Amino acid sequence: MFKPHVTVACVVHAAGKFLIVEETINNKALWNQPAGHLEADETLVQAAERELWEETGIRATPQSFLKLHQWIAPDNTPFLRFCFVIELEHPLPTEPQDSDIDRCLWLSAEEILQAPNLRSGLVAESLRCYQQPERYPLSLVGSYDWPF
Repeated sequence: MFKPHVTVACVVHAAGKFLIVEETINNKALWNQPAGHLEADETLVQAAERELWEETGIRATPQSFLKLHQWIAPDNTPFLRFCFVIELEHPLPTEPQDSDIDRCLWLSAEEILQAPNLRSGLVAESLRCYQQPERYPLSLVGSYDWPF
């Protein structure tokens, strides 16, 4: 049976800057949006809020749904990545709660899109999607009869 990994990601924007988390994987510093796996006892929006908190120390709720990406990683792991948008008035201080996160950075779109150290192509693709006008209501990924 096909069982893709279900993940969430947040494109966090404030005053022309985007929030990136840096983590070291195989001795290389890589950049990603705040992101991670859906847990069994949470909705997609709750997962996005939790991952944002764990990786940046920021508590915020997504305002809209951006895109669902179906992706096969280089190691052939299949993913469904639900990407959300969080708009803040100004960049907030960060304090990662997850020891896997080295630091958080507020960067321009250009800095991110030109970076050689993105964790995957989905980081740039999510930012390119953000630059398009389409946004969807959170009800698009609503839960039904939850929790069970």
